[in-house]
Amino acid sequence: MTGPHDQKAQPVLRLSNITKRFGALTANDDVSFDLARGEVIALLGENGAGKTTLMNILFGQYTADAGTVEVFGEVLPPGNPRAALDAGVGMVHQHFTLAGNLTVWENIVLGTERLGALRLDAKAAKARIADLSRRFHLAVDPAAKVGRLTVGERQRVEILKALYREARILILDEPTAVLTPQESEALFKTLREAVGQGLSVVFISHKLHEVMAISDRTIVLRHGRLVAERATAETSREELAALMVGGKVSAPKIEARPAGPALLRLAGVSTKGEGRAPGLRAVDLTLHAGQITGLAGVSGNGQKALSDLISGLVAPASGQFDIAGEAVGDWSPRRALARGIGRIPEDRHRTGTIADFDLTENAVLETYAQDFARHGWMRWGAARAQAETLIATYDVRCPGPETRIRLLSGGNMQKLILGRVLETAPRIILANQPVRGLDIGAVNYVHGRLAEAREEGAAVLLISEDLDEIMTLSDVIHVMSEGRLSPGFARGTMRAEALGQWMAGEGFGRAADAS
Repeated sequence: MTGPHDQKAQPVLRLSNITKRFGALTANDDVSFDLARGEVIALLGENGAGKTTLMNILFGQYTADAGTVEVFGEVLPPGNPRAALDAGVGMVHQHFTLAGNLTVWENIVLGTERLGALRLDAKAAKARIADLSRRFHLAVDPAAKVGRLTVGERQRVEILKALYREARILILDEPTAVLTPQESEALFKTLREAVGQGLSVVFISHKLHEVMAISDRTIVLRHGRLVAERATAETSREELAALMVGGKVSAPKIEARPAGPALLRLAGVSTKGEGRAPGLRAVDLTLHAGQITGLAGVSGNGQKALSDLISGLVAPASGQFDIAGEAVGDWSPRRALARGIGRIPEDRHRTGTIADFDLTENAVLETYAQDFARHGWMRWGAARAQAETLIATYDVRCPGPETRIRLLSGGNMQKLILGRVLETAPRIILANQPVRGLDIGAVNYVHGRLAEAREEGAAVLLISEDLDEIMTLSDVIHVMSEGRLSPGFARGTMRAEALGQWMAGEGFGRAADAS
């Protein structure tokens, strides 16, 4: 990228002395920076550093307690998203803001046309969305109901929604969290072309290699304050990681070790599909004690079916499902918990927590009946003590156990879920996208805890769309495509390119021919 910040032209965006408090918590503390035409700024910081709060103030969804936002030289009225949109600001949110009962094209067009004009403009809107989908390699069916889409497909809709509005300033909050590396690179290629034509971008990401690839300047927030600003070409991933957390960052080391006994076994298991999402197709899988088994694949290829099966949400339509050598029988979430399965769900907001419950309530969601109730009455003192233990042990940064969990950052929310699971000492851990959207400090923390569970003899199933994560942590790697499961590949025996071919479905045909 070029360095437009060095030019003397008036900035297209200027944030001046932004301060925002939530009770005793200062989310943004006197933050100031500007953005030039055709420039990409990366905004880095740990979860809870204030990045998303700052962008919500820019977009008018929050009102700052102090400071101003200027777009193309005009001060935006605070707390007015329509004013931001009209000024040419678009935002792709980290957490989805879609209506599940509407179609893809209706969600994208919603708010851009008069309600009475929707029918008349439907054909043109769908054609334009289809064109954007092709250009940005964001495959999605414009006629599909959003509520039936996978997480990855919903993320694509969010990106298309912003692109459809032809924003001149684009805020991207973790836009590639659920995209494959190839899809991310295609998006970056298009962004580079758009930036060359004058688009300005604020890029929020925890993936430092993406920051290095796409940005001109990098701004680092820590505890709500702007602590560093660097020309991206003059810094490194290591320096940026250290600036984010305030010290050196060390990733956990996974040492080779022999596999323990089989704790979970699927033999020829199939499940029914759900809408457009495939079910499992004659899957064979064994999880061993003391091993991390990685499951790679593009979103929407059967990972949800496998996760739902192990969690007890669905039962096998055919095949054999054993835990510790015994058939599971009548299968349900309660029985899964009783058989020693701990679940870190894919979507911490929709299925991992209840947004308006406080931390105490969320800390005991899965164990309240067994451990925190007596004769049908909740033992709230014990539940609060459990929440306090999780907060202290797992470094959950929050005002206290009475805080509603929706007010926490993604990383702190995930730490509470992780603690809720690990404190029960599960024999089998289902870790479904455990570090999606987390900063490097939180990523290493979660990975370290999973590695500790492995050392203590747990069987871990790691489901992730991040090949780097899979290849770093896993003892054995499988790939899922269209409900089919590849053979297991031992650590270090497969390169990323070869795994990518299996993700695209190519290896399954060769395996069938060989048999």
